[in-house]
Amino acid sequence: MASTIPVKVVEVCQVSPPYESPYSAVEVSLPLTFFDIVWLKFHPLEHIFSYELTDLTPAVFSSEILPKLKNSLSLTLLRFLPVAGNITWPSHSAKPIILYTPQDGVSLTVAESNNAADFDDLSSNEMHDAIVSHPYVPRLSASDEKVPVLALQITLFPNKGFSIGCAAHHAALDGKSFNLLMKAWAHLCKNSSCLLPAELIPFFDRTSFQDPEGIAIECLNSRSSMNQADGGSDSNARSLKPFPPTEVDPNSVRATFNFSREDIKKLRERILSQLDKVSDRKDTEPIHLSSFAITLSYALVCLVKARGLKSDEKMMFGFAADCRARLDPPIPTNYSGNCISFCADVLIAGPAMQDDGILFVARKVSELIKGIEKTALEIEKDKVEKFMAPDLDAIPVTVAGSARFEVYGVDFGWGRPKNVEVTSIDRTGAISMAESKADSGGVEIGLVLKKDVMGIFKNLFVNGLKHV
Repeated sequence: MASTIPVKVVEVCQVSPPYESPYSAVEVSLPLTFFDIVWLKFHPLEHIFSYELTDLTPAVFSSEILPKLKNSLSLTLLRFLPVAGNITWPSHSAKPIILYTPQDGVSLTVAESNNAADFDDLSSNEMHDAIVSHPYVPRLSASDEKVPVLALQITLFPNKGFSIGCAAHHAALDGKSFNLLMKAWAHLCKNSSCLLPAELIPFFDRTSFQDPEGIAIECLNSRSSMNQADGGSDSNARSLKPFPPTEVDPNSVRATFNFSREDIKKLRERILSQLDKVSDRKDTEPIHLSSFAITLSYALVCLVKARGLKSDEKMMFGFAADCRARLDPPIPTNYSGNCISFCADVLIAGPAMQDDGILFVARKVSELIKGIEKTALEIEKDKVEKFMAPDLDAIPVTVAGSARFEVYGVDFGWGRPKNVEVTSIDRTGAISMAESKADSGGVEIGLVLKKDVMGIFKNLFVNGLKHV
């Protein structure tokens, strides 16, 4: 019989950069840019990386695995000092900053699961209760004055393996930055090294983000007024507490769905075949059919149908695109912070549910992708305002993650993750996306839906791919 207390907390400690290093002995502060401030009041990014080790005992975990993870984390933070700090808002500053001091570090919870079956759920694609994940993800201890950038939880599942749960403040790290951190930590742990390859060394310089028009301040003011307009109890306009999190429906379930390389190829052929049937084919704009565009389009069609939307109902879909290379001048690909461009549009359910619905949706997705060009703060401000004030009649669906992040390459020395979960989609309603753990060149998506809706989605997804 499963325990009513899912985990036993063994230790709560702070992991800091090595004290003996002169680099960790000085304060480091970074201003938040416009791209960061957009996420200032949002719920943190939450992930669980699950690693299978069927002969793992508490003794081996405590004597071998945990010390290596702690030591390598400390060394990693020496390169990622801001991640060991907090977001704070000094009284003399017009904007919040990320501040690291020599007393700072990352809160690490060490726990042991009382329910071995939870590991099977965490590492499975199959449908299971969404709340199973919650005891395995730490919480960021936010106050009005400061919020940690990162919190971690390492949980032992005896004779099953272990998991690493992460909560990262989105105003400090976008998805690409978070995965850079995880890959750097894994590299140092696996190789018992204190040196990182160049591609894993973070770049924190914010001088490229010029904001002469004060767009970041405008965004900051709108976040404060938004909280008060929504009836928030926070009367302090400088409070850093996030908006109250959305409650997770107790009937929600989580599941992962896989697109093989062959599935993507067949869907591409189907879309092109439908495009050929369009009478004005010669006048049709070329359609962008990347793996991302194809898998998102198919998922959205299944989601519209599974939710039973009426033909005139709307769904607003959106995703973020890395714009490090699109800024003028561009910034390095290993920039650590937020540098993502918003893309969003509205789908009418009726056309999406037709026989050629995937073509209809793929064209919408394609138009957004092709519209991502060189960007500037003024353009991003307009996109954010549109995204933050969507059509109230449209159901919002976003994308979390990317197959390009290669999350299944985060190997600490005990093998690839058996599963990587974006836990926070149960609060945001997003579709998570990653490279397939099962098929080279494939893509996997994760969703959290009500159980009956998920059952319909699964049937549509599986049967649809069988008959492409």
